[in-house]
Amino acid sequence: MRKFTAVLFFVLSFGVLFLSAQTHRFETVPDDPMQVKMCTLSNGMMVYMSVYKDVPRIQTYVAVHVGSKNDPAETTGLAHYLEHLMFKGTSRIGTLDWEREKPLLDEIERQFELYRATTDQGDRAAIYHVIDSLSYQASGYAVPNEYVKLMRMIGSSGTNAWTSNDNTVYIENIPSNQLETWARIQGERFSDPVIRLFHTELETVYEEKNRSLTSDSRKASEVMLSALYPAHPYGLQTTLGHAEHLKNPSITNIKNFIHTYYVPNNMAVILAGDFDPDEAVDILEKHFGGLQPRALPAQVQVAAEEQQPLHNGVIRREVVGQEAEFVNIAFRIGRPANTTDIYMLRMLDYVMNNGKCGLIDLNVNKKQLAASASAYPYVLCDNSSFVLSGKPKEGQTLEEVEQILLEQLELVRTGQFDDGLMTASLNNIRLQEMRQLESASSRASKMLNAFNNEIPWSQVCQEMSIYQNITKANLVDFVNRYFKQDYVVVYKRKGVPEETTPVVKPPITPIQINRDEESAFAKQMSETKVPSIEPVFVDFKKDMQKKEMGEAQILHVKNVENETFSVTLIYPVGEMYDNRLPVAAAYLNYLGTSDYTADEISRKLYELGCSFSIRCEDYQTRVAVSGLSENFIPAVDLVMQLLNKAVPDEAALKSMVSTQIKNMRDAKSSQDKVLDALRVYVEYGPRLVEYSLKPSQLEGLSADELVDLLHNIPCQAPIISYYGPLSMGKVVAAMKKTGVLRQRWACPLPHIVFNRAETMENQVFFVPYNAKQARQVTYSCAPVFDPSLMPIVRLYNSYFGGGMNAIVFQELREKRSLAYTAKSSFILPARADENMYNYSFIGTQNDKVIDAWAAFDELFNDMPVSESAFELAKENALSNIATSRYTKGRILSCYLENKDLGFDYDRRIDIYGKMQQLTLEDVKAFNRKFVAGQPKSYMILVREKDVDLKQLEQFGPVHPLTLEEIFGF
Repeated sequence: MRKFTAVLFFVLSFGVLFLSAQTHRFETVPDDPMQVKMCTLSNGMMVYMSVYKDVPRIQTYVAVHVGSKNDPAETTGLAHYLEHLMFKGTSRIGTLDWEREKPLLDEIERQFELYRATTDQGDRAAIYHVIDSLSYQASGYAVPNEYVKLMRMIGSSGTNAWTSNDNTVYIENIPSNQLETWARIQGERFSDPVIRLFHTELETVYEEKNRSLTSDSRKASEVMLSALYPAHPYGLQTTLGHAEHLKNPSITNIKNFIHTYYVPNNMAVILAGDFDPDEAVDILEKHFGGLQPRALPAQVQVAAEEQQPLHNGVIRREVVGQEAEFVNIAFRIGRPANTTDIYMLRMLDYVMNNGKCGLIDLNVNKKQLAASASAYPYVLCDNSSFVLSGKPKEGQTLEEVEQILLEQLELVRTGQFDDGLMTASLNNIRLQEMRQLESASSRASKMLNAFNNEIPWSQVCQEMSIYQNITKANLVDFVNRYFKQDYVVVYKRKGVPEETTPVVKPPITPIQINRDEESAFAKQMSETKVPSIEPVFVDFKKDMQKKEMGEAQILHVKNVENETFSVTLIYPVGEMYDNRLPVAAAYLNYLGTSDYTADEISRKLYELGCSFSIRCEDYQTRVAVSGLSENFIPAVDLVMQLLNKAVPDEAALKSMVSTQIKNMRDAKSSQDKVLDALRVYVEYGPRLVEYSLKPSQLEGLSADELVDLLHNIPCQAPIISYYGPLSMGKVVAAMKKTGVLRQRWACPLPHIVFNRAETMENQVFFVPYNAKQARQVTYSCAPVFDPSLMPIVRLYNSYFGGGMNAIVFQELREKRSLAYTAKSSFILPARADENMYNYSFIGTQNDKVIDAWAAFDELFNDMPVSESAFELAKENALSNIATSRYTKGRILSCYLENKDLGFDYDRRIDIYGKMQQLTLEDVKAFNRKFVAGQPKSYMILVREKDVDLKQLEQFGPVHPLTLEEIFGF
């Protein structure tokens, strides 16, 4: 049972201080850099708080210590779909007449219990028809998504939730002036959740389940857990649940689950941001304190057989699917998340796969012994494991990759690794800890992790010292103790998967939306007055420094918060100058110089607590270096040496090209990457596809020509974007010393421009893909960027397609249950000379594709109009601007974004000022001019046998395309 007193005892043992502020007694930990204040409300609810006044907002989490491991065995998936239902309101939120709605909901519950107990398909269909009819009647008294409306009303963003094996978490990011309103709504939300609009939301869960059936990585993970934990719910059931259970849900079980687990002594509120802790606790006690605590059931116990070796040997499993092959090797450690052994696991991760010079990084990835390889701890509340993962090269077997990965682990087991690797890891852990302090969201996540995994905050604050006390001998002993010859191997092979039955679409009558209605509770909330927060815009003349250095330019913002830096060298040369540049940029990671090998460069950067990356974009190449400021000059110097003096390596190029070609071929079996390729083909035309390098062209590249391209990059005059503690003068001196700044620069280089393809008429582009869920996109090209449209575009997107309370979500998900994901946006470009465009996406079951596009077209061409929804969208858009702040390094990105669009000031000034005058008529006029009736390109990936191409012709002429056409090979 979760007992605060036990946690408190552990905390006190580490020397916790008690501070009295008014009547509150906060638990704190000495020398805590986050200065977390903790307390327990009168009903047992835990509160974690960290003040960080970077922006006038608060990151909030309401966490419930219950997850899919607690699902009833006969209704798996319950914790997850309850998470969905927690957005449906209470007897006060989301209802127009509770007294009339409740009897209908009670009868729906009774009918679902009858439905569960019935096996005859004809009888089940008849019962479901009754459920559908009752649900339609009940929807007449409901206000769908009113909770989300309330969150938009107070200016919240990031409204969401997630369910894991162990926990369920509800997320909001709110303006700091709305803490009490938020708490009042949340207190109501968790005190009296009502299961309404159940059968339509369940259909959304079906969509999510069907989507998971096409994910090979998810299937492999589920198989791995089932082998690791054969007697524990981690292995016996999945978070999304068994398909048969989803077809037979129980509202009664849901209510029992809420009664058992959604109690304050099993919950926590986490706050990070701009607020006063004393006021916050008063508010939380006032609005959450009324929740009634109850005794909790015993925690899930790990079965005795799980403590034994896994069958005294290796368990091997296979998953077959059409996506790229990989192998996972998992060792069950058997230690819960709150033990200090987890730090051993993480140190092992740093030694094996820190992304720079771990054993896997150098011995496998740098040497290209496999297409890619990684390692990571898989930490759960009750147990933990360590996973090695790898993808094969062309012609390589999964068994060969498995052996390569095990060899790296054996190096640790036998102590064959450099002691300095652990010392260097401490620098990088210190860097990570500093960066975790730089945002409210990362602070909140750290507190959330402590609650979710029952880790005393004192232990969290001791993490650095725990890592410092881990010796090489400790780590070697740990690996020998826990990594025996009893592990799980999952081979994810490529092939035709075994046919699984999707959760089929039941007949559902679209519910009533009642878009312009509101509950009495919502009306009260809308009348709540709070102090306003005025916007603060970036002043590029005051908030940053700019220095011209000939043709180069330095942008500077001083870091006054910690001793870290980031510098980005933006060179005006990209893929549209030379299509070989992206290959050259990738190649740089495998090269050394005449002074240092590639391995030595990676090791030196890691020892410095720094990292670098190179990314080739359409019109520029970005070289980024970041890390501990004390090592700024040596890190930049090392990167510039590499860029200027890289030595060709034909063997490395041959291996890299082989892997890239395999990745290109594997992309043809990935649903997401096929959709990306289809979008490029349709939105830009075949010329851009032809411009991209093909496998035969990659094979013809030489090491010398790619290195020449790399050497020419720093000859172009860069924009140098620096955020760190050094002054502008010291940055200038460092840039000269390291050779970033030169006396002379090469002439600017010409770039090819590929404009967006105009949409002259409706057309359908069809690519067959064997999956149970289709991917559908519509696209309409619009004119070149018009800055005068920025305010109306922001408002239109907020009203029509922007989030859970927008028209698209309400109509396609809430009302018609057509999709798990549906969205639409009018997109403004990143550059002033590029076109705007309208885009929509929906992922839906194959038997719904016609309905989905027909519904989208109906929304585009006859946009639902609601004055109240418009005002809410407008208030939310204005509030988000007023409470957002560009600070620290984001000032530099703000400047560059505005510069690319032709502004020498923060364009949000125009958006905020002009948006206040816009009306619903302006949104309607924008829709008529740029969206309604505009020719569209319809793109679809769907299994060919599941769709009638003749039916698709109602949207336009159908153009079947092959993978060879859209990928260009």
